[in-house]
Amino acid sequence: MNDIQGWINLYKTKNITSFKAIRKVKNILNIKKIGHAGTLDPLAQGVLPIAIGKATKLIPYINKDLKKYIFTIKWGSQTSTDDSEGRILFESDNLPNLNEINQKIKNFLGNIKQTPPKVSAVKVNGQRAYKLTRQDKDFKILPKNVFVQNLQVINHDITETSFKIECGKGFYIRSLARDLAIDLKTFGHITSLERVKVGKFDKETSILLDDLIKIVQRHKLINCIKPTISMLDDILAYEILDQKDLEDLSFGRSIKIDEVKLKKSQSKPLDKKLIFLSNKGNIVSIGKLIGNLFKPDKILI
Repeated sequence: MNDIQGWINLYKTKNITSFKAIRKVKNILNIKKIGHAGTLDPLAQGVLPIAIGKATKLIPYINKDLKKYIFTIKWGSQTSTDDSEGRILFESDNLPNLNEINQKIKNFLGNIKQTPPKVSAVKVNGQRAYKLTRQDKDFKILPKNVFVQNLQVINHDITETSFKIECGKGFYIRSLARDLAIDLKTFGHITSLERVKVGKFDKETSILLDDLIKIVQRHKLINCIKPTISMLDDILAYEILDQKDLEDLSFGRSIKIDEVKLKKSQSKPLDKKLIFLSNKGNIVSIGKLIGNLFKPDKILI
């Protein structure tokens, strides 16, 4: 199956790392090249886009897409991991009401600064933060620029509140729980976390590992492999049909593009210049458009 390329919309269950999940997919499909977009913590569940074959070169473009999560914060205690796995560090009897929560979440919309959790994969002086934490070393993580499109309460009771959020890359839900609780003059940590959407990958069309095994056994894999171009959101794309053009691209040569046709097929202006060339639903090259000349940066043929 090593000639396969495309995407699998995997639904990762709890208590398994993202790395173990894709390793299982790799073994099921018996393929060499595989990757995933957007790591999920072991306690988190939800959509995990899997790239197969040459589609792995497109992962950076998926990571730019907005992600949607549903999560629950338990009020009154902060843990060493900012989720229910860690040991309790601080406690408070102050439990926020719904009106207070709705007022404070406004502070977490738009472009904001956020400090990742100490138990995270962020690098500090060349080492992963979670490794330094395990070694009981004292270190500081600098705040990062992150983006939140939408944040809403979907359920609330005395001790915990559930939310839905739409956010950009590099955003940590655990950090939000920590920071929102502090703004509310209490403590808090995540008790459940589900990712329901990444760009065009959504929960409704995702597939469990066990179901993937059954599909492979029935030789119906084609039913769950999505073409490379189909899952990329908001891109500038042009279909290549000429075999000579495809051959030139395979050798990294520049080719001429019908700029008039490209402009007609796109709602966005061409001043971005980065475009994707596709053939029969699969991306064959990514590069820059200079006038009517396409210069390839990445080749996927």
